[in-house]
Amino acid sequence: MSTTRLPLRERLRRSRVGNGAGSLLPGIGEGRRRISLVESFNYAVEGIIHVLRTHRNMRIHFAAATLVLVLALWIGVDRIELVVLFLAIAFVLIAEMINSAIEAAIDVATSSFDPLAKLAKDIAAGAVLIASVNAIVVGYLVFSGHVSESSTNFFDRLRDAPVKLTMIALVLVIILVIATKAVSGRGTPLRGGLPSGHAAIAFAAWTAVTLTLGQSEHRFFVSTIMFGVAVLVAHTRIETGIHSTLEVVYGGALGAGVTLVVFQLFF
Repeated sequence: MSTTRLPLRERLRRSRVGNGAGSLLPGIGEGRRRISLVESFNYAVEGIIHVLRTHRNMRIHFAAATLVLVLALWIGVDRIELVVLFLAIAFVLIAEMINSAIEAAIDVATSSFDPLAKLAKDIAAGAVLIASVNAIVVGYLVFSGHVSESSTNFFDRLRDAPVKLTMIALVLVIILVIATKAVSGRGTPLRGGLPSGHAAIAFAAWTAVTLTLGQSEHRFFVSTIMFGVAVLVAHTRIETGIHSTLEVVYGGALGAGVTLVVFQLFF
């Protein structure tokens, strides 16, 4: 004997128990139940977990937020600065989640290319970009003074380092990069393999510039710019598929480490 399958809404309505639990579908009347505060909280947490699992940018934002908070605790920012950091972090995370929700809604609404759908996604992504740039500026303004003050003695000791130390450090980095590639048997001196030579030289240059900067209010700013350039160089090696993330990280650590050792030993 065949039975007629009831619509989902009707099956959920009939599954209600005496206390009103049952349908989660929107609507009015008996087909809808009131969601408890605990359930609402659980659904919100599930949404955060879903975005973390499925969106790489959200994982990057969470990692950056964790690093920023640990650094804030380590250098001892005051209460106002901590509040500003929390607001900037929340701004970025909220913008990223709204962006993800808009993308999901658009993907459900249309399965074909629509210029307006693309425009909506681009606008949402632009909001995330604004929030991220704002967070970077806030982080710089909060940390620059603390980091500059704590590193003054170290930089003062190295500010008169001669140019020859920089040249020696860069040559040593190049030699070690080529030697490592020869041992690993991967890549060529200028392309591919472990480690990334471009990343090694870029971070060696950043370290050398940072260590040779004289006493100046712009010291931290210049060092930050150089670090950003080094990161961009390293990122291009990953983005183009020439090097893996491990090869780039190893190269950057090699370049910065060798340069620092040279300055510490010979100056």
